[in-house]
Parts: sequence; structure tokens; C-alpha cells
Amino acid sequence: MRKPSPTASIVAGSIVVAAAATVLARTRRTRTVVRAEDGPPHALLHEPEIEPEAVDVRTEDGARLNVLAYGDRDAPVLVFCHGWTCNAAYWTPQINAFAENYRVVVYDQRGHGDSETGARPLGADVLADDLQAVLDAVLRPGTKAILAGHSMGGMSIISWAEKYPENVHRTVAGVLLASTGTDRLVADSAIVPLPERFPRVPVPVASRLMGATLPLASSPVTTRALRYVALSPRASTAEVAFCERIVLGCPPRTRGGWGRALSALDIREGLRNLTVPTTVLVGTADRLTPPVHARRLAEELDRAGNLERLVVLDGVGHMSSVEAIDRFDEEIAHLAERAGVPVG
Repeated sequence: MRKPSPTASIVAGSIVVAAAATVLARTRRTRTVVRAEDGPPHALLHEPEIEPEAVDVRTEDGARLNVLAYGDRDAPVLVFCHGWTCNAAYWTPQINAFAENYRVVVYDQRGHGDSETGARPLGADVLADDLQAVLDAVLRPGTKAILAGHSMGGMSIISWAEKYPENVHRTVAGVLLASTGTDRLVADSAIVPLPERFPRVPVPVASRLMGATLPLASSPVTTRALRYVALSPRASTAEVAFCERIVLGCPPRTRGGWGRALSALDIREGLRNLTVPTTVLVGTADRLTPPVHARRLAEELDRAGNLERLVVLDGVGHMSSVEAIDRFDEEIAHLAERAGVPVG
């Protein structure tokens, strides 16, 4: 048999190297997500093993925001905004699912967790400005993030779009609005279902109720109440306990202050400025922001041509990113892929 010439060997070797490089490049471009169903039960609820980087963020009024970034600095950025009475730890399942291949940024809203309350009156402007401060701190020039907001976190994103419309397309590639609304938060809640003939609770009365600053302590009664209000009957004991630890950690003054602010919130105009693919997600068992809110959001986004899709999760309560981790994460992955970051 004739031996291959040195030239042929070099060409063949070059082809092999090139092919290997192509495969490696494709592998590096492929982003993977850790799924809850592929590991031990509730493993994604455990504290992340990856050490976060603390990002120094000061607001215009001098308040310090606790901002944590997990994962490679050069990886695509995912920014998560938590809801009322929660904190950055609420996003533990998503940190565990994405931080190996993404730059996962979480922060405590004002007064929550380790963030300072500051001196400004709480409201939509504060939500907007704080999110802008976080984006300024974590995004390199020319890069864009995927934003995900749950409950008040979704309202943060909509408020931000209302106040900073010029920054939406410049700094964001996609948005997930989960278990959230823009207005009528009191009138449309299903915490106390009332027949049609009964008058709804007046907003001033509801505002005082939401603004209550009574301390909450762990007890069987509190656990049952939290399950009823924020989760679904089918939520696991571990899921309820995870949420309870976070919610009970919220200072009463923060809970009351933001409760009053949210009871009168109206940020409908902001939806028109979300000029990027935006997915709306809700559970059918959500009592705090029932599906009527999601449908209104989806209709408005659809009219503007920016609705990616409306996702309705059967039997899931308000804490959708905890009760339906994989389904929630699929939507984040879809938006990332839509933006040009393949997800495996």
C-alpha cells in the first residue's frame, strides 16, 4: 500500500483539527440548563455552591443595593427581579439552573434582604431607577441582558420601560413577566373571593391592609396561610418551606411600605415600551395576580407586536418559579435562544 505523502498528511491533519475546532466552538456556543427533573427532588432549592461576586451599586439617593452576580463575567447576562416580601435568595433555583453557563444577576429590592431602604417615597419610579442602576453596573457597553421579573419584580421591569424607553432595545434582548400585573392589583386579587353582587374592598381600605406592619412568625397557621395565598394546594412541603423562610425574613416596615405603594400602582403605559420579545407567564391557581392580569398584559403586548407568548401553567400558584422550576426556566432559555444564545 502506498504511504500518504507528507503534504496529504498535513492536509488531513488540518481537516481533523479544523473539524475539532468547529465542534468545540459549537459546544461553547451551546448553553445548557440544569433541570429539576434530572436531579434529586428539590436539589435546585439548596443554597448555590457557586460563590457570587458582590457588585457595588449605589442609587441616586445614596441607598446601597445588594447585587450578586454568579458565573462567568463574559457569559450572557440574565437579570432577575424578585417580588414583594422576597429577596435575592428567591431566585436560588434559577441560580442553580443557569449560573454554570450564564452570568446570573440577582438583587434585593429596596428594604428587602441586605438592600437599604433609602429616603425616597416608595413607588414605580423607585423600582425603575433601581433596576436601571443595576443594569448600569452589570452590563458591559454593547451587551444586552434577558430580564425576568416575578410579581413586583415584573412591575419593576414595566416601570423601568415606562421611565427609560430609550434603554429598552439598547440594553435588553428579551423579557419574562411572571405572575405580575400593572394595575387593579387589589380589585382583581382572589385572596378573598367575593360573589359578583358583593362590593369589592375599597382601595384605601386594601391599602391599609397591605400596609400593615405586624410582625410575622413561623407557625402552622402562618404556613397554611402562605400556602393558601402564595402557592397552590399541590405545592410540596419543601417548596412551601423555601418560600416561607424568605417571606418571613422581610422586615415588617418594608412589607408595609411596599404594600401601600403597590396597592395603588398603575403602570399600564410601560407595556407599550417593552419593544423586545416579551413572554407573560401565570399559574391558574395564582390568587395574588390571577390570570386576568396576565391576559391583559398579553393583549396589550400583542397589540404592540411584542408578545412572544402567553404561558398558563395549570394548577400552579403565585410562586411560579418555585412550583414549576423547569417550565419557568424553559421560558428563560427560549428567550435567550431567541436572542441568539443557543440553549441546550
